[in-house]
Amino acid sequence: MGGSYGYIRVSSADQNEDRQLLAMREAKVPEDRIFLDKQSGKDFNRTNYKAHQYPPAML
Repeated sequence: MGGSYGYIRVSSADQNEDRQLLAMREAKVPEDRIFLDKQSGKDFNRTNYKAHQYPPAML
């Protein structure tokens, strides 16, 4: 899975991303290619999500 990336989002700082991170590791996604946002899912205004879209999002 050399070209794989992972994206994890939890809604707030008090929520835990451990289960999603474990799933990424089990899928052999490289640690340096796992990106995390801790913010609401009401829209896609998320820093790491936008930074890794293809084609790049218009910021």
